[in-house]
Amino acid sequence: METVRDVNCKFFLLRYVPDAVKNEFVNIGLVLLPPAGRPELRFSKDWSRVQALDSQADVELLEAFREEISHETDVEIVLRKVEDSFSNGLQASESKACLAVSPAEEADALARMYLEVPRRRVAREKSARHAIFKSMQREFQREGVWNLMRKEIAASLYTHAGDPLEIDCGYAVKSLVRMFHATSLKSDVNAAKILAFSYPEIAAGMRKKEGTQAQLTAIVEDGLEKDGQVSYALETLERYRIQVATISDLPNLAVTAARELGFQ
Repeated sequence: METVRDVNCKFFLLRYVPDAVKNEFVNIGLVLLPPAGRPELRFSKDWSRVQALDSQADVELLEAFREEISHETDVEIVLRKVEDSFSNGLQASESKACLAVSPAEEADALARMYLEVPRRRVAREKSARHAIFKSMQREFQREGVWNLMRKEIAASLYTHAGDPLEIDCGYAVKSLVRMFHATSLKSDVNAAKILAFSYPEIAAGMRKKEGTQAQLTAIVEDGLEKDGQVSYALETLERYRIQVATISDLPNLAVTAARELGFQ
């Protein structure tokens, strides 16, 4: 039987930017480019975030633009229409690489991640992630190293402006930076993909700007049932060389940190 393989794709986001000086934006569209075939376009179906950012936003004009390019098959035409619309009020982000078995399904998944606002699920994810984070904080505090660690390491320092990801904490050992991020796979397996998309750029940025080698560990729940989605999330983390540890592993990680930082 023939094995189904991931293909290398790229995607970029379409952003509504009402004020070029403030450079605040809302993602309203996504374009995924497979190595062959037509691009996959997805658009926001909810303008509430746009209206929250800009109460004067012309939603009807945005909807008309969405309808105009939703069926466009030429990415160059899409970009030209973006540039020609809204006096630079619409902008295309830098492209990112991704792997996909099905470009259409991957575009759907990315659209859910970047364009939709599932409020209840977000609340659950934050609560589950917070519990992991507090366990991580508690163990590093127990070994006396929490206050020595960098907190909320902004990915935008190493990737590009506007990247919202912040890695929870980390510390440097000579030329190696060990970073840790609470990642709830029970509540939202897309959290793994968010890390996977940003980590290669973070690592490259650290090498270029600081001359350091990055190591990222995702801290996940104990006792995960490795069903299809969880297995895929774990495989994605492994593929992008992100280590995985569970809450039960935190005491050993904290002891290692204490030893490497000279507390033992």
